[in-house]
Amino acid sequence: MPATVRLLPKFRRRLKRLRRKYPAVTLEVDKLITALEIDHRPGDKLSGYGYDLYKVRLPNPSARRGKSGGFRVVYYAQFEDLVHLVTIYSKSEEGDIRPSAVESILADIADVD
Repeated sequence: MPATVRLLPKFRRRLKRLRRKYPAVTLEVDKLITALEIDHRPGDKLSGYGYDLYKVRLPNPSARRGKSGGFRVVYYAQFEDLVHLVTIYSKSEEGDIRPSAVESILADIADVD
């Protein structure tokens, strides 16, 4: 069953900011959306939160560093056919996602439910 992919406001704002510096981010996010729409769930599941949260690594062709210096997207598979893109960040600009950031994501998800 095809899934609907929604971009939460925080994701849209961060994507817009990243697009100014890394124009290729849009193409990589589009590829991810296509994969999610056909029911692929790439990335690593973030355990211990009670939600189906995933973190996926995307390459950054603008930086030519592959996935290690690429982008990270956190998404929430609310239902089998509904996925929310919650946040995106550049690994070269930010380190690993902090527990406080995950808590903020969970608050955003609670607003979606």
